[in-house]
Amino acid sequence: MTDFETIKKQAGAAKRVISVSSITVRNAALENIASSLEKNKRAIIDQNRIDIKNAEDAGIKSSLVDRLYLNEKRISDIAEGVRKIISLPDPIGIIDGGEIRPNGLKITKLRVPMGTIGIIYEARPNVTADAAALCIKSGNAVILKGGKEAIYSNTIICAIMRDALEEAGLPADCVQLVTDTSRDTTMKMMRANDALDLLIPRGGAGLINSVVANATVPVIQTGVGNCHIYVDSAANIPMAVDIVDNAKTSRPGVCNAAETLLVHKSIAEEFLPQLKRRLDKSNVEIRGCELTKMILGRTIVSATENDYEVEFLDYILAVKVVDSIYEAIEHIEKYSTGHSECIVTDNIAAAEEFQRKIDAAAVYVNASTRFTDGFEFGLGAEIGISTQKLHARGPMGLHELTTYKYLINGNGQVR
Repeated sequence: MTDFETIKKQAGAAKRVISVSSITVRNAALENIASSLEKNKRAIIDQNRIDIKNAEDAGIKSSLVDRLYLNEKRISDIAEGVRKIISLPDPIGIIDGGEIRPNGLKITKLRVPMGTIGIIYEARPNVTADAAALCIKSGNAVILKGGKEAIYSNTIICAIMRDALEEAGLPADCVQLVTDTSRDTTMKMMRANDALDLLIPRGGAGLINSVVANATVPVIQTGVGNCHIYVDSAANIPMAVDIVDNAKTSRPGVCNAAETLLVHKSIAEEFLPQLKRRLDKSNVEIRGCELTKMILGRTIVSATENDYEVEFLDYILAVKVVDSIYEAIEHIEKYSTGHSECIVTDNIAAAEEFQRKIDAAAVYVNASTRFTDGFEFGLGAEIGISTQKLHARGPMGLHELTTYKYLINGNGQVR
């Protein structure tokens, strides 16, 4: 086990190499990574099964075990994501602007790597590859710290990537994994101002809030998704059923899954029974307001205030019948985490009103919140989904892993 002080020093040396490397070398490293992940599927799956068994033995709920699970298709999808990143333009060296001043100084604003990026995340081994690939493409070194639930999966994926980097002529230490999963090391990362230029937490509210509260390193807040869908009075009911079902059940343990459903009272009696029949196929528990219970029956669990506040990450959906779009917007403003919100409606004015007034990173009309994803947005992959406004918002890709510097050329000017 490499101690964190050594990891920091190694990252500092590696970032100086990768920050000035050519896009040809960085892309070659990424192709090596994609190919190696595919060649080593069996070995990755073998290690992942140890994590899965440990998680199940620990009583971790099934929706979170699903986030941990890898199979051949998911590994192929990870490799595809890496190759998508290869196809994207080089984010480094882009000129964002500039001018020649009246005194003759030529000023150029140039995109450069961030430096060394730290990622603290939970049971998502795909993050190990996605985050590393984005950092490599954008010329950054990365220090990864996953949760203990995925330690075997993360360790083998990281080892594969480090070998692939060396084959391409880059330092293996451009990507490092902190294998000590203790809280003490997590706190050291949060306060590693001498080594980290940016820290990104990915996981549940507990992890993210802890990092935001304790870190002295600059942090981008990501991930907590209390996402809402509002079914308007002018909604296409079959479409609404499909959207809510997809947003809730396709992968309930992810941050872009829907947690609360708001339904206009004029459509509730027709819509809710149809939706329940669909959700029953996935054994979704509905926690509803009094009107929801009147429509669907007293077997529906009564929703509490807390049910509208939490991110279930499970087959549970909070439901509330509202009198108007304005009540829906007011509810979302109160409980939203600023991640992804959706309206289902055929009324253009209502759609525009919703998108104008809702303050979130992604605001949908007639589409599932599950699309809030770097790959789906054409970013190749994502380093996280920012729910803050500085300096990034929504799915974070290559551009968000760069900063800029000013280049000033003169011919003897003095002030």
